[in-house]
Amino acid sequence: MTKMVRFSPLLAAALAIGMSAAPMAQAQSGLFAPVVTVNGMGISRYEMDQRVRFMGLLRQTGDLQKQAEEGLIDDRLRQWQAKREGVSITEAQITQGMEEFAGRANLSREQFVAELSKAGVSEQTFRDFVSAGMVWREVVRARYAGRVRITDADVARAMLVESERGRSTRVLMSEIIIPAPAEYAAEARQLAEQVSHIRGEGEFGNAARQVSASASRDNGGRLDWVPLQNLPPALRPVILALKPGEATQPLELGGAWGIFMLRALDAGSAVGTQPQKLGYAVLALGAPGSEQAADLAARVASQAKRCDDLYTIAKDAPASALNRAEPAPQDAIPQDIAVALSHLDIGETTTLQRGGQQDLIMLCSREAAVDEAKGQKAPDKDAVRNSLMNARMNTYSENLLADLRSNAVITRP
Repeated sequence: MTKMVRFSPLLAAALAIGMSAAPMAQAQSGLFAPVVTVNGMGISRYEMDQRVRFMGLLRQTGDLQKQAEEGLIDDRLRQWQAKREGVSITEAQITQGMEEFAGRANLSREQFVAELSKAGVSEQTFRDFVSAGMVWREVVRARYAGRVRITDADVARAMLVESERGRSTRVLMSEIIIPAPAEYAAEARQLAEQVSHIRGEGEFGNAARQVSASASRDNGGRLDWVPLQNLPPALRPVILALKPGEATQPLELGGAWGIFMLRALDAGSAVGTQPQKLGYAVLALGAPGSEQAADLAARVASQAKRCDDLYTIAKDAPASALNRAEPAPQDAIPQDIAVALSHLDIGETTTLQRGGQQDLIMLCSREAAVDEAKGQKAPDKDAVRNSLMNARMNTYSENLLADLRSNAVITRP
């Protein structure tokens, strides 16, 4: 006869708990076991699930599972590199970072954490996400901050409508500029009329090499792509009315005649109508073809990167040799200079033959004209500078992270 063993209620409860706890412990062990290892640092299934939930709350789209894995791998690489370089951040910095992140949703850190909790996302997941980004920022800053130099010219260029290149209509043109000094005014006009009837790039280019006084003559008068809004306002509709291969009627440019041929039109975007203000400098070189003119032009080419540099080059010349014009609307600038400036970037130069003298023109600034009466405001320079700095640092950051990925040891069980 088999004797029945009786368990006390306490022992029975203990055994029951032990029997149910075993599979639970196994499940917990599987949840926290590494599913990906990055340079010896594990990523658990729990972290993957938490990151997916977190990304869902941030309303990210696409394959969240894949994105979560890639994001966690990148975070491990960021932490790994920070440890290698001895870079760390304080708890106070992490807390501040969490507060700033929560502030983007107009919530306090506590409110944001409470919302995460409702969706099953732990505060630790939020903290890890923020801290990985913050320590990486310190790594990148320590490595590259000394290499990034944002100049005033960089800021000015970013504030210019030149930064809109490719977003509005562009034109590809050739030019012929015929000087018209008073004593030869009639002959210059007659020649300009003849040139304006030319059709086709080849013939126009030959004429430019023979009679044009512009710096582009050696290239057959050919200019690079120019945003339409860089042209003087009066010239824009004239150019738009042309077909490729057609030339304009002679346009008076103040002491010269200009004829422009349209080679191509890139009208993939809206026609730019943003008014511009241009600042420029004019340096008198001397008689065309003279040794003095050639010497000054060569010195400018090798030594001048901005308008301020012209003062050093012209220091021994008469005060009237260099004129610096304050930024002015395009239609308030002499036509020949406005046309010459249209295809220049800041710090670039070209030459004009004006009367019996050759002048060098340098573009100092190009900015969007602001109509304060309409409530328009100029961009904030400090904000632009910070944006440029962040953009360059981001490039360094992405390149460094790509290098770390390519050399990382990533395994999956």
